Amino acid sequence: MTAAQARRLALAAQGFDRPHPATVGTRQLTAAIDRLQVLQLDSVNVFERSHYLPLFARLGAYDRGDLDAAIFARRGRYTEYWAHEAAIIRRDDWPLWGWKRDALRERYTAKSAWMRDNMSMLDWLLAELADKGPMTAGDVERDAAATGPRGPWWDWSDAKEGLEHLFAFGDVVSGGRRGFSRVYALPEQVGLGALHAQVVPRGEAQRELVLRSVRALGVGTAGDIADYFRLKIAPTTDALRSLLAAGEIEQVEVEGWSTAVGRPLPAFIVPGARIPRRIETTALLSPFDPVVWSRDRALRMFGFHYRIEIYTPAPKRQFGYYTLPVLVDDRLLGRIDLKSDRQAGVLRVQSAWVEQGGSPAELAARVAPVLWRASAWQGLGEVVVTEPLWGDAAAEVRAALVQQA
Repeated sequence: MTAAQARRLALAAQGFDRPHPATVGTRQLTAAIDRLQVLQLDSVNVFERSHYLPLFARLGAYDRGDLDAAIFARRGRYTEYWAHEAAIIRRDDWPLWGWKRDALRERYTAKSAWMRDNMSMLDWLLAELADKGPMTAGDVERDAAATGPRGPWWDWSDAKEGLEHLFAFGDVVSGGRRGFSRVYALPEQVGLGALHAQVVPRGEAQRELVLRSVRALGVGTAGDIADYFRLKIAPTTDALRSLLAAGEIEQVEVEGWSTAVGRPLPAFIVPGARIPRRIETTALLSPFDPVVWSRDRALRMFGFHYRIEIYTPAPKRQFGYYTLPVLVDDRLLGRIDLKSDRQAGVLRVQSAWVEQGGSPAELAARVAPVLWRASAWQGLGEVVVTEPLWGDAAAEVRAALVQQA
C-alpha cells in the first residue's frame, strides 16, 4: 500500500470521504459518533470544547444542543468512560469495559494509599448518591459541608477524587453533564444496572475492541491500534493474531512505515477495505481528534509534527496556544490558532502557519471559508487576524478572509 493510499483509507474510515450533509440532525450526529467509536472530552474551550470539533470537521455546522442532548442524556444512547481518555462511548458497549473497571479496582486497592485511608469516605459517597440521587462533585461537597462527615480529608478535591475512583471502578457512572461538570450516579439510577451486570471475558472484550480499532483507523500498526482504546501492546498483539487467523483482518505493508532499523512495520486493515481515489475536504481538527491524537501516527502518516502548547510559556511557543491542524484533502497543510472572543463577537485567528513545502496561498484559500463557517457556527460575526501578524501564512489568511467576507 502506498503512503497516499494509507492516508486516504484512514481518512475514509474516519468519515472524511463524503460531502457534508445538507442538514445535520441527531441521526447524522449519532452515525458519526458510532463510526468514531469514542468522542474524547476535554475542558479547554478557548475556541470550542474538543468533543464538538470532530463532528463539525466531518459534518459541518450543527446545533450543539442536539449533540448535548444525544451524549449527555441520563438514559440515552451514550455514556462516558475512560475509553482512550475520558470519552463518550455507546451505552451498549459498557460491558466491553468490565475488565478495565476490574483492573483499575485491583490496582488502586493494592497500591493507592489514598484509597486505603479513605474507604469510609467512599462508602459515604455511595450512600449519599443512593439517598440523594445523581449529583455533581460540587453538589456532594456542599452537602457534606452542611450535613456530612467531618475530617481533615474532606474538601472539594478529596470529594472529587473519591468520586473519580468510584467512576473508574464503575461503582459510580456518568449521569450526564451539567455545564461541563460530570453528574455522578449509581448504575441503576441511569438505566445501566443490567448492562453493568453483564460479564464479557477480558480476552473476548479486548479482541472486539481491537477489531473496532482497525475499522475506525482504516489502517494501523499494532501501536496505533492499541492506542485507540488505550490497550496494552501484549493483549493487542494477541488479539491481532486471533483476528488474522479468523480472517477478520489482513496484514499489509505501507510505504515508508518502518522500524528504527528500517524493517517494514506491519500494519492491519479489514478485508475488502475500500480506498477512495481521492479525499476532498477542508477541516479544522481538534488536538484530540482521532486523526491526530496519536502524535507518532500523525508524524508517520502525514509528516506532521504536532504538540499543543497550552502548557508552554507564551514566549517559548512555536505556533500558538491551541493550534488546530488544518486538513486539506489528504494532507495536513497547516495549523491555525483560534480564539472565540464572545465578548467582542469575533473569531480571532491568533496565528496561521503552513507546513514546510506547502503554499500559504493554497492554505488561505481553502481555510478561509471554513473559518467563516466556524464563526457562524459559534454565533460570532467577523473573523479577524490578530495584529501583529504571527505565522508564515497569517498575511495570506487575512487577505483571503477579507475576500470571502
